[in-house]
Amino acid sequence: MDKKLYEAINDQINNELASAYLYLSMASYFDSMNLGGFAHWMKKQAKEEHKHAMKFYEFLNDRNERVVLKAIAQPATEFSSALEVFKKTLEHEKKVTALIDNIYAIAKKVNDNSAEVMLHWFINEQVEEEKSPATILETLKIIKAEGAALIMLDRELAKRE
Repeated sequence: MDKKLYEAINDQINNELASAYLYLSMASYFDSMNLGGFAHWMKKQAKEEHKHAMKFYEFLNDRNERVVLKAIAQPATEFSSALEVFKKTLEHEKKVTALIDNIYAIAKKVNDNSAEVMLHWFINEQVEEEKSPATILETLKIIKAEGAALIMLDRELAKRE
């Protein structure tokens, strides 16, 4: 495997695990605010990011490449509101999309067809990864993130499977 592609995929494992860590920190914030539905949504998101990391891990492993894990930076732990959390979530997912697009560009450049095919799944996944927090963010803007409407949204987010 091309060295630059290998390094980008190996780095993405770290990025996905850092995403999981960030979302778990956000879940902790919501738990501390007694917003269990929001916390549930973030915990599910954290598990999903861990699965993404493992997809990259298994891809490298299947290609007989060694995964080298790196340190994960401490995520943000303090937030001012649910609105801020979902603004940060959407920003973060856009950053992840750019990272995956970059890996795809490298794979194309070095003509690694199997990496390109594997990355198609992630490219499609990122559409949903951006849409979901964007939808929640817009709802939070409409309801002004307070009162009964916030509790209703919390109950709705608790239903995420």
